[in-house]
Amino acid sequence: MTPPILFVGEAQGEDEAHFGASFVGSSGMELLRMCDAAGIIHFDNTDRHHVSSFYSTRNPAHTNSIWDRHHDAIRRTNVFQQHPPRNDLEYFCGGKSTALGGYPALTGSKYVRAEFEPELDRLCSEILGLNPNLIVCLGNTPLWALSGRTAITKWRGATLLSTHCVADYKLLPTYHPAAVLYQYSLRPTAIADLQKAQRENAYHDLRRPKREIWIEPTLEDISRFINEFIIGCDILSVDIETSGNRITCIGLASSTTNAIVIPFDDERTATGSYWSSQQDEYKCWLLIREILMDASIPKLFHNGLYDIPFLWRSMRIKVLGAVHDTMLLMHSLQPESLKSLGYCGSLFADECAWKNLGAHTKTIKRDD
Repeated sequence: MTPPILFVGEAQGEDEAHFGASFVGSSGMELLRMCDAAGIIHFDNTDRHHVSSFYSTRNPAHTNSIWDRHHDAIRRTNVFQQHPPRNDLEYFCGGKSTALGGYPALTGSKYVRAEFEPELDRLCSEILGLNPNLIVCLGNTPLWALSGRTAITKWRGATLLSTHCVADYKLLPTYHPAAVLYQYSLRPTAIADLQKAQRENAYHDLRRPKREIWIEPTLEDISRFINEFIIGCDILSVDIETSGNRITCIGLASSTTNAIVIPFDDERTATGSYWSSQQDEYKCWLLIREILMDASIPKLFHNGLYDIPFLWRSMRIKVLGAVHDTMLLMHSLQPESLKSLGYCGSLFADECAWKNLGAHTKTIKRDD
């Protein structure tokens, strides 16, 4: 039997403190409604009666009843099982001299004080007792407590393993339902994250798709990749990175498992170029040009409205056979959502949050 998903929030609100259970106020009801929308649970008439009764009476017992009715599918807790005054999480924080060892700042220069270590010990015991396949981190505080990271907007939607408090549990961060209530435009993203959570809860381990990516290729490597993987492929994914009026690298993927990254800039060399001579770089572009101008090879872009004109302006390469643009498809699917490649990947791919793996400050490509 699949264990329930464990939702970990930040701290008790006023309703939770009075009632003695987590997520029984407005945030808890919103979380339950999003779980229903995502298909993690399915409201029946009794659940809907409790929803209506909560909004008419604001009695937390109705929210708690829904949690109890879906006990086999979802559980809830908080990092801090106490209510900070004015709902201000900085109540738990102090200067670095008072900090809990082994943890970064929770926000800015504010560190969680060592006196609250028992809260993390209690959270650890709860997780070990339940042994979930997946923990959904609702907001910055559980992300901090379980991974030593913050910045929920950057990490949401990407699975990772816990490293703090308790090790090697699969995490999926998303927005706290209180943030959704404050900024309702976040709701479609949070629901999409919860749909991903349902898929991830089917297994305990962290699974990444297997890829073969050719990097730092020679001219011979590029020719071989074209002949073995690109010629005759169903569709070729093309992506460029740019700086100023130059293309710094281009990526070509002939399938979900095979790709090649061809660089042109290289800070490690005296000239700043990846290629040892202009002749070799020219030969490389001839190989790329032949592929991009071959109308018989269907091509996929993300923001091709940027890439295709840039290839023409900078290299006089007229791209033929472009049939799909995932940014435009995202506009059709979710017009109100973000459209960047990183955002789309966080929803639809099982990769890590690759935009956080290194700095990408030199690109001027706009994919938002």
